[in-house]
Amino acid sequence: MTPDAATLLRHMTATWPPLATHRIGPWTLREGPGGGNRVTCAVADGPVTADDLAPLALAASRLGQPGLVLVRQGEDALDATLQGAGWRMGEEVVLYLARSAAFAAPPGMTAFTLWPPLAVQRLIWAEGGTGADRQAIMDRAMEPKAAILGRSGDRPAGTAHVAIAGGIAYLHAVTVVPALLRRGTARNIVAAAGAWAQAAGAEWLALAVTRGNVPARTLYASLGMQVVGHYHYRTA
Repeated sequence: MTPDAATLLRHMTATWPPLATHRIGPWTLREGPGGGNRVTCAVADGPVTADDLAPLALAASRLGQPGLVLVRQGEDALDATLQGAGWRMGEEVVLYLARSAAFAAPPGMTAFTLWPPLAVQRLIWAEGGTGADRQAIMDRAMEPKAAILGRSGDRPAGTAHVAIAGGIAYLHAVTVVPALLRRGTARNIVAAAGAWAQAAGAEWLALAVTRGNVPARTLYASLGMQVVGHYHYRTA
């Protein structure tokens, strides 16, 4: 059975985990300093009223985080409550999915997998905006996992992180050296992730990308990946 958006989001957290989680009334608040929206947001575990918003915002503030809620598909009542209380619409994210068997390993040494990442991979991530806090997320992610190194000629050209949870491989932090864009590196990285996933026993390869990232979305569509859902954030 093809995983739906709820299934993807349920397992994705294990492959990009917060440092800690906290129960605040009907919320699970993720703590992940410096790690971005996915590890600093709250998700609703049940019905939410307007009275539940202030305690969440206060708890997030005490962690040094913004009041941020991940709104999943079907959570229309939650979205309306947040909007009514003035919580602003934030980033919209699209979920992509494909069978790992659809990907063949890229030719030669254009991309290969390893763990732990090489120093050059950590440098590429850092220079691309995936700094130490986000790299720490990869380090604490559950196994099986791998770092993918993409090459262009004899040069390291890009990197990404992939990990498996619930039989689904999730691709994160795809980063290509700016001077080496448009040489097929991102395509090779995705292909290597799919081939690695299949070899590791994961039937599916999934990823999340912001709706506004048109170049990435065009690439994933050209590789046969399908949109299977979406979510968005609201911020206090």
